[in-house]
Amino acid sequence: MGSFVGYRCSICNKDYAPDEVQYSCPHDGGNLDVILDYSTIKKTVTSQQIFQSTEASLWRYLPILPVGEPGFKDTPFHRAGDTPVFATSGLGKEFGIQKLWVKDESRNPTASFKDRASAVVVARAREILAEVVVTASTGNAGAALAGMAAAVGQKAIIFAPRTAPPAKIAQLLVFGAQVILVDGNYDSAFDLTIEAASEFGWYCRNTGYNPFTAEGKKTAAFEIWEWWETAGKKFSDNHNLVVFVSVGDGNIISGIHKGFKDLQALGWLERMPRIIGVQAAGSAAIANAYFMGNEKIIPVAANTLADSISVDFPRDGVRAIRAIRETNGTYITVEDEEILKAIAALGKVGIFAEPAGATSYAGFVKAAQNGVIYSNDTILVLNTGSGLKDVKAAMQAVQEAPIIEPSMEALKHFLERTNG
Repeated sequence: MGSFVGYRCSICNKDYAPDEVQYSCPHDGGNLDVILDYSTIKKTVTSQQIFQSTEASLWRYLPILPVGEPGFKDTPFHRAGDTPVFATSGLGKEFGIQKLWVKDESRNPTASFKDRASAVVVARAREILAEVVVTASTGNAGAALAGMAAAVGQKAIIFAPRTAPPAKIAQLLVFGAQVILVDGNYDSAFDLTIEAASEFGWYCRNTGYNPFTAEGKKTAAFEIWEWWETAGKKFSDNHNLVVFVSVGDGNIISGIHKGFKDLQALGWLERMPRIIGVQAAGSAAIANAYFMGNEKIIPVAANTLADSISVDFPRDGVRAIRAIRETNGTYITVEDEEILKAIAALGKVGIFAEPAGATSYAGFVKAAQNGVIYSNDTILVLNTGSGLKDVKAAMQAVQEAPIIEPSMEALKHFLERTNG
């Protein structure tokens, strides 16, 4: 924790000491960036030490995280991160892309990217002796918090919209969190969470509100960097790496951008990857602002089957826009029909993605068709969650299985009818 020296507002650039603020800038409400002591880190750790670490989780990057050693090594809490990167070039060739990879975050302990943020937030909660950690969630962030909290004996309270997928609510309950369903959408649950945290003194994990969420999510950028440095460049004739990220409230893409910026500040990243954000067309407040050429986020009435990225008013929109502009990226919007096709396509190579996770691949398809990326680029698509989180949506992406009588005659008849 010695490298954590304070916060900086993303809007007014005012600096704050670690104990001076907790969530957002008191002057203008801007999201806070965690400031690390890069000079000290450079003196105490090298990139090679990171590469040689035997720690198989996001905690291998402890020297460049704003928390201390959390312990709990033999629990799911110490298994978040270190997700695999799979070669899926067969999918890319259809679009003239030779090097297509998918980083599969469904391999996290609670099956989503959100474990990264929750692990770091829970570590921070224990350092500040927080009795309760609370969050608003459409399911994944809550499940991640509930799972990480259960692993270390931390009390967690989750506010979720009553319309959240049952599989996600089941996770919250099984992990033992106190679950309160809100008769409203994610945004109303978010606002209630902040009020409750203030009223009862709870530590609020809310995405795009608590600065430590981005610090957890940036560890995916560290893993992408490490993969690229140790393996990715071996498969590429050049250094063009393009990362596709699905975007809801903007915290994942801003966290990944923060991770790459940290690596550049340390002198460990040779060239900033290009980041492309993908939003569902029915929940595209950030993409709308980007294409308008400003940072003014105007709320929308979100309507998409990708519940994990369905947000009326994104809470980390400004930094999400900067993540694109500062990496020469762009935003792409995709319809729900394209997301369903992406679920089916990823399934063909053994990756079962929920709608939000498949959104990034749907964005890749549109980018390839529209000439946004090039044949010699190396493409990495981020799948943020497991399809088991939303089986109802998955079933919309495929044809129902046939039903036959349990006899060889019925089987032969079926095969003749379907196979000609």
